[in-house]
This record gives sequence, C-alpha cells and structure tokens, in this order.
Amino acid sequence: MSAARPIAADLARPAATAAGLQAGAAAARQAVVVDAGIGNLGNVERALAHLGATVTVTRDPDSVAAARCLVLPGVGAFAPPREALRGALEAALAAALAGGAWLLGICVGFQLLFEAGEEFGVTDGLGLLPGRVTRLPAGVPVPHIGWNRLHDLAAHPLLAGLGGAAPRPATGERTGTADRLGGDERPGAAYVYFVHSYAPEGVPDDVCLARATHGRGFPAVAGRGRVMGTQFHPERSGAAGLRLLANFLEIAHGAAAGH
Repeated sequence: MSAARPIAADLARPAATAAGLQAGAAAARQAVVVDAGIGNLGNVERALAHLGATVTVTRDPDSVAAARCLVLPGVGAFAPPREALRGALEAALAAALAGGAWLLGICVGFQLLFEAGEEFGVTDGLGLLPGRVTRLPAGVPVPHIGWNRLHDLAAHPLLAGLGGAAPRPATGERTGTADRLGGDERPGAAYVYFVHSYAPEGVPDDVCLARATHGRGFPAVAGRGRVMGTQFHPERSGAAGLRLLANFLEIAHGAAAGH
C-alpha cells in the first residue's frame, strides 16, 4: 500500500473550532470509525458525534472503501488489530486513500500506520508513515498512563488551538516523567491523555507534528498528506482532544467540499 499524496492547499486552510463544527450541518460531516476488533470505539464515536459528525462504526470493507473521513482507533497490543485489518479491510483502506480519503489513527491505530511494531515480536504495519514502534525505555513507569504535555508542535492545521499556555491536570492526576522528574522547561502546549507501552521512533522530522516525553521523546502526533494520527487518546483528553478531532473533521470535510 502506498502512502497518501500530500495535498498542501487543503492542509493550508485554517481549522474550525469545536463550537463552529457543532453549529454546522451535521449531515454534511460523515465519519467512519474502523472496527479492527479492539479499540475505544464507543468513546471515539461519542466524541465525534458531540462535534456534529454522523458516525458509522464498521468493519465492512465496502463501507470503509467508500468513506472520505476515516478514524482508526486501537488499544492493547499491536498484532491483533493488525491481523484483523489484513486482507479485505487493508485493501479497503488503500482504496479509500487512493480515492482521496483522510485517515486519523488513534493510539494503537496510530502505531499501525507505521512500517512495523516490535511488541511480542516484529509485526509489519500498514506502512503509511515511516518509522517503527518500539518499547518505551527502562527506568520509567511502563505503561505510560496519564496526562502528559505536548511540545515541539509543528504549524499544522490538525494542531490549531493546541499551542500556547497549558493548564496542568488536577492535583493527583498522573503526569509524564518530564514533568514529575524535575519539570519540563521546554515551551509546551496542551496536556493530553496517554495509555501505552510502545511508541514510534525513527520518524522523520517533517512527519512528526508534535512530541511528548516519557523516558525518551517520541512522536505524539504524526502525519503526511492525508494520513495522520495521535499516540494519545483525543477522546479522553478533554477540550484539547475535542479540538484536535474537530480540526480533523474540518480538514477532511473542508477538503472534500473544495473550500
């Protein structure tokens, strides 16, 4: 499967706010959530519906191939959802992307976008983004569970509204090691919610859209052309996560409408 072609003109358009999306016509914003057999499907569906999208959760290849706005969630280990996609669903994703669809991977769904994952042995990924998914280093709590701050954000419409000053999570909430162990003094942005033991590495700078740190720096958001994703869970990340999902809907449907 080849990577989606960049569409610079589409990506240059400003993204809408969540409030603006809710005010729009819901029927015009279709989102297809790909059911790979494991994922936070209900929360993702509710978050997208909250933003005004009409959401279909499916594993039907024909429905996936016909979609123009695709979301691929995933939780747990790399191999089971990869095997669930192999064959008809993978071909349907390829057909949708070849036809101009936009794809957002979430958590393990994000990891599947890369070339390979090393959890319980090496498993090939979808190969839509360059890089490999490797274990977070020893010396920090693994899995990485809790709130952590994005940093090194690219100027990309998927991240519109996520920069600037970021309020810390409520007292007692778990945060990433960069904040817990001496404080992270780099310019930061929104706090978002992670649950993972593996993360991509070897990702080129032009594909990495934002980073987070837990033992090592890793791509928290990555994308190329019409394929993008987040290592964190936007559906569990409060206002920041909803804003990112709203941005994705606006990118996908604004491009489809030729704005």
